[in-house]
Amino acid sequence: MSGYQTRQTAIAAVTNYKPTNQPLNFAETSPAQIFGSNVFNDKVMKAMLPKDVYKSLMKTKNAGEKLDPAIAGPVAAAMKEWALSKGATHYTHVFYPLTGLTAEKHDGFLTPDGEGGAIAEFDPKLLIQGEPDASSFPSGGLRATFEARGYTAWDVTNPAYIIENPNGTFLCIPTAFVSWKGHALDKKTPLLRANQAINKAGRRFLGLFGNDIGEMVVSNAGPEQEYFLVDRNFYFARPDLMVCGRTLFGAKPSKGQELDDHYFGAIPRRVLSFMLEVERELYKLGVPVKTRHNEVAPGQFEIAPIYEQSNLATDHNQILMTTLKSVSKRYGMACLLHEKPFAGINGSGKHLNYSLSTPSQGSLFNPGDTPHENMQFLTITAATIRAVEKYGKLLRAVVATASNDHRLGANEAPPAIMSVFLGEQLTDIFEQIEKGSLKGCKTKDCLTVGVDTLPPLPMDAGDRNRTSPFAFTGNRFEFRAVGSNQSIAGAQVALNTMLAESLDFVCDEIEKITKGDASKLGAACQKVIQAIMKKHGHIIFNGDGYSEEWQKEAKRRGLPNMKTAADCLPVIGDADVVEMFGKYGVLSPEELHSRVEIYHEQYNQAIKTEALLVCKIARTIILPAAIRYQGELASTAASMKAAGIEPTTSILQDVTTKLRKLQANTEDLEKLMEKKNFKSVEDEAVYKTKKILPAMLAVREVADALEGVVADDLWPLPSYQEMLFIK
Repeated sequence: MSGYQTRQTAIAAVTNYKPTNQPLNFAETSPAQIFGSNVFNDKVMKAMLPKDVYKSLMKTKNAGEKLDPAIAGPVAAAMKEWALSKGATHYTHVFYPLTGLTAEKHDGFLTPDGEGGAIAEFDPKLLIQGEPDASSFPSGGLRATFEARGYTAWDVTNPAYIIENPNGTFLCIPTAFVSWKGHALDKKTPLLRANQAINKAGRRFLGLFGNDIGEMVVSNAGPEQEYFLVDRNFYFARPDLMVCGRTLFGAKPSKGQELDDHYFGAIPRRVLSFMLEVERELYKLGVPVKTRHNEVAPGQFEIAPIYEQSNLATDHNQILMTTLKSVSKRYGMACLLHEKPFAGINGSGKHLNYSLSTPSQGSLFNPGDTPHENMQFLTITAATIRAVEKYGKLLRAVVATASNDHRLGANEAPPAIMSVFLGEQLTDIFEQIEKGSLKGCKTKDCLTVGVDTLPPLPMDAGDRNRTSPFAFTGNRFEFRAVGSNQSIAGAQVALNTMLAESLDFVCDEIEKITKGDASKLGAACQKVIQAIMKKHGHIIFNGDGYSEEWQKEAKRRGLPNMKTAADCLPVIGDADVVEMFGKYGVLSPEELHSRVEIYHEQYNQAIKTEALLVCKIARTIILPAAIRYQGELASTAASMKAAGIEPTTSILQDVTTKLRKLQANTEDLEKLMEKKNFKSVEDEAVYKTKKILPAMLAVREVADALEGVVADDLWPLPSYQEMLFIK
């Protein structure tokens, strides 16, 4: 079948698509009834566990107390009974290795009874600890290649759950993943350590204001997940989408997102059906998804949950990404989580809403109605400003990947320059403090729209800024630089540790001034905030982060502009970063070094894979199609000349020129790819950034130009117009 026939078959399959799934009936079974139905949650445990076991478990989960190993037996028995009642035949320790993906190894409950039969067993030891083979997971030198032992450890703070499959179910137990020597080989372990660090520093901070009442200070996360959907027929006709997650070729369509007609538009019927089933599956797993809508680019959408404790939110986001991919197949679509699947239109991010809270106080970033009088809020916000300015390079590094590089800095996502947006009201307050006199603040107002039947709308004290990478949004900060395909764990590990260090700094400075005299607290806070603003206040920027002027202004302020992963990733091994993570017991020097190695290797391998595929597609798909068209043009010209008619050969000459350039550019890329011996992974990353990526782009530019002139019935790859607009 020719490429064109493949495209036409795909289009026919899309337009004639009929759902194979039975319609969902939310009236028969409401979301409230199914929410958490497949989760071994507090309600289930309270009903199934002995009271003393349940209380002990809750102390570990809610108060951070050490886990009592003695409770493993009753918990394992109850968990097994519950899982079997849900039809489970197997269990797995779910963990999140440094690939950023979800990993699992399934083991059966069934055990031979020695009499020709079998019984279901679940040893308490198997609940607490598992031993998957760790040899093929990234370790970055933490172990030798031949060393295979690794352990999974039960994360009691997140609940076990059941995953359903048409042919059965299995029990999933959230776990941390460490090496034989105890080094963190995953995303979860450092996050749990960072949560401990922010709890300790946060409680110390609240104690200064008399607000430490024994409650844990927890970090919260609300990731807004963006994604694209394309029909699977198109997906399988695009080798680049299948292998790399993004299109390596593709001419810009006549229409993209210029009309702003997709954003918040009516959701296409098939897409909405998919969304409804995704939500139903997530409800069963206790994932509190709240929002769905069309995003800016055609074919792009968003799903967002309600705020949760950071560790749980991280696990839930991994579940959400897996669910998006699996459910999309049932509706004949492929879910693309790559940060930039299509050039020339918006890419996808994962805006991470971040805050600290306690059960009684709620968000510690809540300014209240009179923020200028809320000294606790102002001080913790100042500590955050200091943290982002001092460790801005680290914050940029934890979101640095080959795929996210295509998005950051474009006019669709925050720039690669880290800055803080506070809004008019808070900026005014902090400027007053910096000048040494805090007198008041701008007040909220009501907005009237001139229509009597519409109610007056409460106005916020300041606007929002969509171009800022780290923006205050009312009672939290929104870190907008996280990529759509990334785990949110890395960003939270950095934020929690940075803020723990900054809160401790603030506490030290305040205690030096007050010397235990509570009456001096207000003046001490203002003095410390004033010092922070003078030293770190240049990180605050409320303007247009997309503008050229900001690039120049940021340089003048001394703010780093690290545009590529090759620029950023070495920062993870910088002395101040190593010292900070070591001080708070979050990551050891060895663990940080391993991450520098692993993230560079992942970057290099991603670019290598894409470059090899660019060459293959150019040589085996695009060149043959263009040569066929060249042959048709030449044959037509020859026939006309034989008939005594002088042919017009401008198109033939244009195609021939572009073909020669495509061949030459492909050969140039292949030669560049021959370089093998690099001094280090860092050296290789710089080479791939400066040499390979531009050479790939040179091949693409000519190929995309050919797409604009080659006859449509000869072009082999589904076009942007088809993939983005046919739903």
